[in-house]
Amino acid sequence: MPLPGGLWWLLCCRRGFTLLHRDYGDGELSGDGDEDEDEETFELRTPSPAGGGRGPLDVTLTQPMRSGPVSDRLQSWEETRSLIPEKGPSEDDPDVVMKGWLYREPRGGGARPWLPPRRAWFVLTRDSLDQFSSSGKGARRLGSLVLTSLCSVSGPERRPKETGLWSVTVSGRKHSVRLCSPRQSEAERWGVALREVIASKAPLETPTQLLLRDIQESRGDPEAVALIYRRNPILRHTSGALYAPLLPLPYGVSTPGPGYAPLREEAVRLFLALQALEGARRPGPLMQGVLQTCRDLPALRDELFLQLAKQTSGPAGPPGPPATQDPATLRYWQLLTCMSCTFRPGGAVRGHLLGHLERTEQALPDSELAEYARFIRRALGRTRGRELVPSLAEISALSRRQELLCTVHCPGAGACPVAIDSHTTAGEVARELVGRLGLTRSRNTFALYEQRGAQERALAGGTLVADVLTRFENLAAEEAGLEDPPDTGWRLCLRLHGPLHPEGLSPDGHELPFLFEQEPGGGAPQKLCLGLGAKAMSLSRPGETEPIHSVSYGRVAACQLMGPHTLALRVGESQLLLQSPQVEEIVQLVNAYLANPSPERPSSSPPPCQDLPDTSPPSQHPGLDEPQGQSGCLGQLQD
Repeated sequence: MPLPGGLWWLLCCRRGFTLLHRDYGDGELSGDGDEDEDEETFELRTPSPAGGGRGPLDVTLTQPMRSGPVSDRLQSWEETRSLIPEKGPSEDDPDVVMKGWLYREPRGGGARPWLPPRRAWFVLTRDSLDQFSSSGKGARRLGSLVLTSLCSVSGPERRPKETGLWSVTVSGRKHSVRLCSPRQSEAERWGVALREVIASKAPLETPTQLLLRDIQESRGDPEAVALIYRRNPILRHTSGALYAPLLPLPYGVSTPGPGYAPLREEAVRLFLALQALEGARRPGPLMQGVLQTCRDLPALRDELFLQLAKQTSGPAGPPGPPATQDPATLRYWQLLTCMSCTFRPGGAVRGHLLGHLERTEQALPDSELAEYARFIRRALGRTRGRELVPSLAEISALSRRQELLCTVHCPGAGACPVAIDSHTTAGEVARELVGRLGLTRSRNTFALYEQRGAQERALAGGTLVADVLTRFENLAAEEAGLEDPPDTGWRLCLRLHGPLHPEGLSPDGHELPFLFEQEPGGGAPQKLCLGLGAKAMSLSRPGETEPIHSVSYGRVAACQLMGPHTLALRVGESQLLLQSPQVEEIVQLVNAYLANPSPERPSSSPPPCQDLPDTSPPSQHPGLDEPQGQSGCLGQLQD
């Protein structure tokens, strides 16, 4: 008894049919031959039962093997015509949805626009679109297109340079029909009617989908699952080409996006790209291109998941022992790892993929492939969808099942490396850095920012850091081709976010530099007043008498004059950059107070203030308040 999964597509028609079972056998689903046949072959014949009556259609569904000359196989128009009895249009057929005179584009008219359209009588039923030479009962049939759930309709669109008519295109498995009308309203009515008929059709299932159902139903019986794999090569790794998608993708002549072919053709191209991975010297860009195709064309994501499950399967399901040592086989597992960290597979595909990973772990528990299977299974439980595909650095890390290191710049602490994965959010990175810097008890809120020069933008807490790094990589690649690229690139920074609470700051902590990094809006530095006393210096807002922070001179570790308008102070482990037109007067006063011995600094310590070469640009804030006595206002600089 052949397996139910060995059934081929069920093709519906009005009169019904008898389906003859057929197994895939031990041969490959795809074979060698000419390039005209690119998908399943349906052999259809109408028997003549005894008594002269018309019986059900007898259908034999065969594999898409490329054997035999073209003349031995049914041409597309013969194939669709044979599904419908040879008779003229019926005037009282209850299945007729719409009928009328339209113009039809001659076969091959798209390539030969000089051929004029011809008038024909069109009849739309619940199962087909038929063309006749006239509306009479004995009219000659000019052609028929069987309508299934995979057919698609495009238009109406006007073709002013060719015919000036409004056209609606119906795409089937083997060919398309273009209906033309001089009136836009009539073309729209036909387009709506065709879409409604197609939408009412039951979804078609591919042989692969039927096999997935068999595997799912037999998941408790390993021998039955292994038998399904052995009898159906479509489920196993192949070095040959794939001539049709594994999943039902809509027919169509229109491209789903710029630079792309129709979905079914793109699915076949994806499989060729997978096979090219085996010998690629630099697999990263090829993997990224495949992932980008799936991002642009969401309908291909489940298709690629199934193609990768196929290429990572052995004769009985799990990969055979030789595959564990094959570098080419690892490429498929590496791309499957990247896919699992980028997209979420659909229900049936997800169930099949999880079962495949589980069977691989059980069959090869101590192998590297089992490590990949465990990594992928965990990733599928965490992935929620990505804004962008992984960067080349992320693809390299995922191929080794490792975390990715990113750098976050923190005021007073410099560059802080942080280990992330494909699921790490900006909020998680900010919380980790706040803990490292000892700011967990602070009343202030901190957030991750993306910054380049004076441009910066806060990242939402749920933003994936991996997506941000991909955006930085894309921007750097775009700017590399510019004649005058920017001097600085994008980077991640930790910043104060939300209302400012300066009370209770520790003079030796990392929080003080954030006060000088706090920006109220468009990147303009905040104006603060510096007060110099006999024992300490203080910072306050203009017009306020209470300081927001005070530092004793004994805690000043270094004071450097960076230029005529810039002063650098190191307090504990923090460094502050201050800008003011009166930095020289401030240095003189600080030196005078630092010359006095302090319990926190021995009298033999050298003065912390020193002049450095002028490396800063002229002040961008000449209007800062003048100092009064031993206090003055100054502006912040970026750390």
